[in-house]
Amino acid sequence: MGSVNRYLHFVKPYRWQIVGTIIIGILKFAIPLLIPLLIKFVVDDVVQNDALSNADKSSKLLTVMGIMIIIFVILRPPIEYYRQYFAQWTASRILYDIRDKLFTHLQKLSFKYYSNTRAGEVISRVINDVEQTKTFVITGLMNLWLDVATIIIAVCIMFTMDVKLTFVSLVLFPLYAFSIRYFFGNLRKLTRVRSQALAEVQSYLHERVVGISLVKSFALEEHEQKQFDKQNSNFLKKALEHTSWNAKAFAVVNTITDVAPLIVIGYAGYQAVNGNITIGTMMAFIAYIDKLYNPLRRLVNSSTTLTQSIASMDRVFEFMDEKYDITDAEDAVKLNRVHGDIRFEKVSFAYEDNGEHVLKDINLDVHKGETIALVGMSGGGKSSFVSLIPRFYDTTEGRILLDGQDIRSFKTQSLRDKIGMVLQDNILFSESVKTNILLGNPEASDEEVVAAAKAANAHEFITALPEGYDTKVGERGVKLSGGQRQRVAIARVFLKNPPILILDEATSALDLESEHLIQEALEMLAKDRTTFIVAHRLSTITHADRIVLIEHGEIVEVGTHEELMNIEGGYHKLFQVQQLES
Repeated sequence: MGSVNRYLHFVKPYRWQIVGTIIIGILKFAIPLLIPLLIKFVVDDVVQNDALSNADKSSKLLTVMGIMIIIFVILRPPIEYYRQYFAQWTASRILYDIRDKLFTHLQKLSFKYYSNTRAGEVISRVINDVEQTKTFVITGLMNLWLDVATIIIAVCIMFTMDVKLTFVSLVLFPLYAFSIRYFFGNLRKLTRVRSQALAEVQSYLHERVVGISLVKSFALEEHEQKQFDKQNSNFLKKALEHTSWNAKAFAVVNTITDVAPLIVIGYAGYQAVNGNITIGTMMAFIAYIDKLYNPLRRLVNSSTTLTQSIASMDRVFEFMDEKYDITDAEDAVKLNRVHGDIRFEKVSFAYEDNGEHVLKDINLDVHKGETIALVGMSGGGKSSFVSLIPRFYDTTEGRILLDGQDIRSFKTQSLRDKIGMVLQDNILFSESVKTNILLGNPEASDEEVVAAAKAANAHEFITALPEGYDTKVGERGVKLSGGQRQRVAIARVFLKNPPILILDEATSALDLESEHLIQEALEMLAKDRTTFIVAHRLSTITHADRIVLIEHGEIVEVGTHEELMNIEGGYHKLFQVQQLES
């Protein structure tokens, strides 16, 4: 039950609210237990009491009914309200805390984790599985105890009325307990499997909604429908397996809870016929059987929902236990000032442990303010090279020094804070243009946002948008052209004003007009910053201080454009091919 113990850590801050809710709940459940006593009193002490006249009987009946109306009409509603309200309030607060913790966790997980896991799966755990655990708080920590308390109170009252009859009422309890244990053991596993199948449907759906343009452009609707049906059918199969087992459990357990009252009615009737108990006692007992076995039926429901919520807990904690590939050292310090010298010392890197090295024995010394262009064929290791600088991945061997210090000696967040990145496919959130630029520095003023947009050659097109800077850009920025998205991303980096800059294929997918505007903005951005440019189109990097040619993960040539053209090696060949093509 490791998951439950861990879950209780989240519950601990709210333990007094839970205790309060249980106390209110006991009152709520105890009040209806007066009804069988009322039946007994009315039958034995009023209706069948021959010592009283009809007038006395009526007056006694009115008095007792008056008291009951006060209890049920005035006392019970507020108790009912607060019991519901506090139960939901507490459960919702606990879920809020768990989701908060999960969001912090998912932000710390590395690129490696996300490259192996679908987004929909993560979302399913944070939304569906966490929501499922709510029943553990409401049912497991509250209702369960209330039902048990109701049973104990009812049994105590029954014992005061007739001991033998009470034992008859409880005769099927052991059988009931055994059947619960037998059936609900397997349900947790089936629930976990069902949740996983649901997460797979959600992952699939999430990917297809994001990639709907691909589906439509290749006219894949029918094919995708079949693929979705496969996922959906898998979920249906798992859901039905779960349902079948659940239904068996209910069939058996409810049979037991239905047979028990029959035994009591038969035995109590026999005792009443023989004059051993009063009619009122018999009626009260039959009413108590209902009060006794109703909570038992609820406990069966509780067992089902509890099993489901514990299975969801398992999935939540399984996600919470995902290891971080990139962690700060114990003695890591915050990086405050950056001069801008970066040095690669014998750096090798592989994405998977024991996998093939994508970078091998890289040595490179870069000085403050230098612009270094990385060129070479696709898959040569250029993007991997720049991913190591902000520690998206850690080197497998060797080290990277920033101003003479190993970058692993700095707190990762403070290191990334000093690096600005413009990528080939920049992510924009679906909010306004202004919000997207502000990601560079959430504290910036409106004037600073506009200045950054002007520097990125973006101000003109932004002011022409329907709502200017407040225009919503749609998911991933779909309402903007590629060039416009790129300029918003550059404005973001201008606003961040970092001492180190990484441009990864930042102009490769653009039309010529956009490219000219963006090239201009990027050259201005790179001024006085240590800059790394990964470039496919060599004509855009001839101005770089040094060009580094990487092939099969190794540096094969380093020099200025002129130097490399003069030695007529690999760079010269690449450049000639591109000139011919253009």
